[in-house]
Amino acid sequence: MLEQNNIEPVAVVILNWNGKKYLQEFLPFLLKSTYSGLHVYVTDNGSTDGSLAFLEENYPQVTLINNKINLGFAGGYNLALKSVSEEYVVLLNSDIEVTPGWIEPAIALFQSDPTIGAVQPKIMDFKNRKSFEYAGAAGGWIDILGYPFSKGRIFDVLEEDHGQFDQVADIFWASGAAMFVRKSAFNKAGGFDGFFFAHQEEIDLCWRMQKAGYTIKSCPSSMVYHIGGGTLSKDNPRKIFLNFRNNLIMLYKNLSFAEAAWIIPARFALDAISAWKNLLSGQPSFFKAIMKSHFAFMRWIFKSRRSAVYPVVSQIKPKGVYKGSVVWQHFVRGKSKFLEIIHVEN
Repeated sequence: MLEQNNIEPVAVVILNWNGKKYLQEFLPFLLKSTYSGLHVYVTDNGSTDGSLAFLEENYPQVTLINNKINLGFAGGYNLALKSVSEEYVVLLNSDIEVTPGWIEPAIALFQSDPTIGAVQPKIMDFKNRKSFEYAGAAGGWIDILGYPFSKGRIFDVLEEDHGQFDQVADIFWASGAAMFVRKSAFNKAGGFDGFFFAHQEEIDLCWRMQKAGYTIKSCPSSMVYHIGGGTLSKDNPRKIFLNFRNNLIMLYKNLSFAEAAWIIPARFALDAISAWKNLLSGQPSFFKAIMKSHFAFMRWIFKSRRSAVYPVVSQIKPKGVYKGSVVWQHFVRGKSKFLEIIHVEN
């Protein structure tokens, strides 16, 4: 626990888009947080469900930032953080229930090491509270081909929490569902790539943070419960499109030319296999979303968008990278637990 004289201001910023029902349910938990230096912001992405009126009437202590239009996760937070003066910022989904004392250990971790750029709490399933939740679980990793997975979540398979990830550890990415970030590191890395709109932007940011010399940590003594799919379900075609397109863009931006020359074609092939598998399984919308994402990625390249983002040349090797293929380990070898897969690597 932090000593009182070490309390530093912390901004919790909730990005809201028609999430009034979640604000009604979960904002009271947040406002009961024990951290004395807490400042709560809600930034609204053009909601039409009365969210702003509800907040103005019931929570005058919450600072409102009105973006007026839907800028997505990336653009919405980029704009919001320009209005936030605190160095320590928590990006928090509206569909999250926080727990007592969830802020203190993460801030203490930041204070212990100035090279830490982002911290992720343990993210548990709101509906099955013994299980990790899809969006980050106990901390994000990535494999050699750019497939993200988590400590406690391999593709759609979720583990129960038995204390197997209860140590602070290096990770590759911190989930945008509940992401503690050092604002100076966020700015140095260039913030989120607004073109992403939503999905994988936090992985891209954490990659660039590491290339800029920062580390990303998991902090399991901080815990939250996440509903997940509060805006779009994971099977929504729009979400599938954004995930596949943005993942390819992220690889193109952050890999060396030699790495990208073989990894991106390999990803195209594996994505195509997934698309055809789903088409033959009676899910044509999944097939269309992946094909659409590939064409969108190619358009992005031809428009030379790489020069418009934030390339950081660095020899630093990022942490939280599995040198093998999580696709192979899971779908071919039947490995469904994080420690089974990482044990294979070692």
